[in-house]
Amino acid sequence: MEASGLSERRAGHAVMAEVLRLQESRPPRRRMARVFGADPLAREARSWFWGALGEQRVARVLAGLGPGWHVLHSIPVGKRGADIDHVVIGPGGVFTLNTKHHRGANVWVAGRTLMVNGHRVPYLRNSAHEAARASALLTRAAGYPVEVRAVVVLVAPRKVTTRSRAEGAVVLTDERLRRWLARQPRTQSDDDAARLSALAAEPATWGASDLAPDPAQTQASFDDLRAEVVRARARRLGWLLAGCAGVVVAALDSLPHGLFR
Repeated sequence: MEASGLSERRAGHAVMAEVLRLQESRPPRRRMARVFGADPLAREARSWFWGALGEQRVARVLAGLGPGWHVLHSIPVGKRGADIDHVVIGPGGVFTLNTKHHRGANVWVAGRTLMVNGHRVPYLRNSAHEAARASALLTRAAGYPVEVRAVVVLVAPRKVTTRSRAEGAVVLTDERLRRWLARQPRTQSDDDAARLSALAAEPATWGASDLAPDPAQTQASFDDLRAEVVRARARRLGWLLAGCAGVVVAALDSLPHGLFR
């Protein structure tokens, strides 16, 4: 059974749309700012930008799941702007994934507590609520109980320390995600998973009606912005290397003549 509707949503769609909305208030960079590689991102858009990249990275991981697995991205829930980063349906059950991009961060997990660089964050509670809401909505659409498990996916952390098993959600890094899903014991047939995936792809299942803006256009505009960010970073690096080279040359010129003869 071929899924439709929400199956066209791109990973990070809602987050990309928010980045682009926030960028609208940023005036164009002046010529010299572009020359020296000033960051093109609006300050308030930066965390959203990295969040979108995190969701896209997890989507690439999920694309490697074997036959029988179905993945939906950026599922809008209700009419207040909430969304689920990824819904995964397959032989091992149904999962809602809450992606958090924390490159180079230290993460600490114990019971109901999850901390990033020493700061407590509500990821476990929020993910558990998200899974419970998804379970209720899918159960209503399917006409039979649908259990949904919550997963917090940490993208590119430096270190994850687990003192005791997390409560409310499973905590995984993006590197471990695909293998963990593939090793889950079978809870439903491939046909049941396909039928449930088709229901999950229907906006009405989630109480969502407004799916604008267009996924392809949003992705294209975000890709243009990302390319601009990469070019700006390359320019900053180039100026930094040029500055370092200049310092080395100046230092060598200041040495006594004949020192290296």
